[in-house]
Amino acid sequence: MASKAINIPHGPVRSEHLLLRTAAEWRASGDDLLLFAYGSLIWRPEFEYAEALPAKVLGFHRVLRMRSRVNRGSPQEPGLVLALISGGSCRGLVYRIPRAAGEEVLARLWAREMLNGVYEPRWLNCDTASGRLRALAFTLSRQSPNWTGQLHEPELLHIFQHASGRYGTTLDYLLRTVQGLREHGIRDMELERQVHLAAQHGLCAPL
Repeated sequence: MASKAINIPHGPVRSEHLLLRTAAEWRASGDDLLLFAYGSLIWRPEFEYAEALPAKVLGFHRVLRMRSRVNRGSPQEPGLVLALISGGSCRGLVYRIPRAAGEEVLARLWAREMLNGVYEPRWLNCDTASGRLRALAFTLSRQSPNWTGQLHEPELLHIFQHASGRYGTTLDYLLRTVQGLREHGIRDMELERQVHLAAQHGLCAPL
């Protein structure tokens, strides 16, 4: 179920194309739908699942470097959300969603995560206590227009102070993610450093 690069502009057309492709790949597997969660899906999945397995992905890592102009920011004050980008490793959860619910869950995921078709859905190898599983994850290319690259502390602090969207602020998103990860025994030192930075400047309480 390897994902191939496609040259389709960002937007609803690309999003629909990627949904059709991903759904076809999943159906061909004949299995339950497996989803790798590394950010808000850990603390706000919004779907029923049969099990949640701690998992580690090699070759991708979690970063708060994707522009959000709807969910956690606005066109005037863009916020940030997490993405998986190439390199390193990432610990998260693999959700097993019963096959009968797979179509509905995919449609809901696309409405939530793929409104503008920015993420690259990929099937990644996830190492769990039950062995290696192939799960769907939402990754990001460094060539994406929503990729921020390195952000300096003044930029981060400005975003933490001002960015807010339909789901709330970027800072709240960061805090909930760090708390959600900790609840599953996962510590992300870079995200925790960013929370410490915000706390140092009086924007939130220390975790």
